This record gives sequence, structure tokens and C-alpha cells, in this order.
Amino acid sequence: MKLDLLVRALSGAAIASLSVLSAVTFKPMPSYAQEATFYCGTSKHGNKYVPTTFARTQDGKRVPIVRWVSNYFPPPWTPKRRCGAVSSKFQRFYDHGILRYITADTLQGQPVLCATPSPGIGCRRDTVLFTLKPGSNPQATIRRLLDRRGLAGGMVLNESSNSVDIDFERYLESAAKR
Repeated sequence: MKLDLLVRALSGAAIASLSVLSAVTFKPMPSYAQEATFYCGTSKHGNKYVPTTFARTQDGKRVPIVRWVSNYFPPPWTPKRRCGAVSSKFQRFYDHGILRYITADTLQGQPVLCATPSPGIGCRRDTVLFTLKPGSNPQATIRRLLDRRGLAGGMVLNESSNSVDIDFERYLESAAKR
């Protein structure tokens, strides 16, 4: 009887320990939009509508991220196709907790924008959001490309001597308020 009681107590303690351990090791998603969804839609640019990567925040706000206006890249990489592919990458990186910052870098001689979990990391092949035109300055492009309403909120841009990182969490929060 005492042995049975001891086994039950130890089993209960083991289950409780596993519950605590899983709570401690669980990596929470970014706070900016527990329900953020990235998708390709259209927005007005000048006098026409262009493919646009959007984020829909938890409160239902639609935040434009990138307007795809360049026809530089050859088929099949039309602005619409790039929009769809990059919007999917935003969603995948967000879902895996990688899209905390967007950084501008050069990777294998190509200017790129990437997702990173913290500033100053730089780009890796598996975190590239998209490639820029050859000869582009990725640091200047990241400042121009993202909707200025978000950058106007302050505390979004982190700059060092060779890196520009956008705090994407704060960017979305700021842009969604406008």
C-alpha cells in the first residue's frame, strides 16, 4: 500500500516537473501580433495598384510592408510573384520566431534583406527575405523600402558601422497605430 502511494506521488511529481519544464523551455512568439498574418494584396502607388506585402495585426490593422513596383527581375519573377513568395517567407519566419528584426546585408555578393531574431547577426542563406537589385545599397534600401509611417514611430532603427537593423516588432506596433 505504501509502495503504491509512493509510486503515485512520484508519478505526479514527474508529470508536474515535465509541465514546468515545458513552460520554461517554450519560446513565446513575438508580442507585436500574436495573430499576425502576412499576405500579398494590392495598394495604390501613384496612379495604379501594385502588389504589396501586408501584415494584418492582431487588432485587424492592415500594415503595408513592401510595395512591389520594380520589374527589374526577369520572368518568372514578376512583382506579383515576388510579392507572393516573399509574403510567404515573412509568415514562415514569423511563425518560427525568426522575424524579430529585418536586417540589410550583402550575402554572396548580392544585396539582401533578411529576418533575424536579434540585431547585429547579419544574414544567412536560410533567412533571406528577398534579394535587391545588383548594385543596390541594402542599408539605404531598407530605410526607403519599409513604410515610413512605421519608422516615424522612433526606436525602430538600429544602426552600427556596417549594419542597419529594423526592430520589426516595434515597426509593426508603430505602423499599426497610424
